[in-house]
Amino acid sequence: MELPKFKYHPDPVGTGAIVETNEECESCGLSKGYKAESTIYAIDEIEIICPWCISDGSAAKKFDGEFSDSHPLLSNGIDKEIVKEVCERTPSFISWQQERWLSHCNDACEFHGDAQKSDLESLEGEQLEAFLKEEYISKDLWPSIVQSYAPDNNFAVYKFKCRHCGQNKFYTDCD
Repeated sequence: MELPKFKYHPDPVGTGAIVETNEECESCGLSKGYKAESTIYAIDEIEIICPWCISDGSAAKKFDGEFSDSHPLLSNGIDKEIVKEVCERTPSFISWQQERWLSHCNDACEFHGDAQKSDLESLEGEQLEAFLKEEYISKDLWPSIVQSYAPDNNFAVYKFKCRHCGQNKFYTDCD
């Protein structure tokens, strides 16, 4: 069975957001071979949701929940239908603190997982200045952060890509 496509999370298996399992989905009751690694924010504690129940919105509806926090997108003025697609029909990702879905060009960005060291090394000029300001990182500290950075570490940098202009966007998180 082919996995559903997610406009705002094009490779959820590659990012680790979707993993193989033989467990039954708590939304549809079927074992389809995959589950979301992160869970849904809902009143009930739900642990196993298949990608199909995420994609069609049935899990968000059944459990009255969201897979991502809608506040960052809504506070950036993103259209509510886009916010619903990201938060109710797109698998999220696991972060150290609270995940934050980025936006650009009046749309939610695609999530591409942990940034690579080369992504950080390529940041320069206005894009680097804006990133450091948004993340409250000292310009003097940035070179040592880049030098010691490794994906899947206790200092995370998440990579997003604008669906319109192609610009990469990043944000940091740590334990």
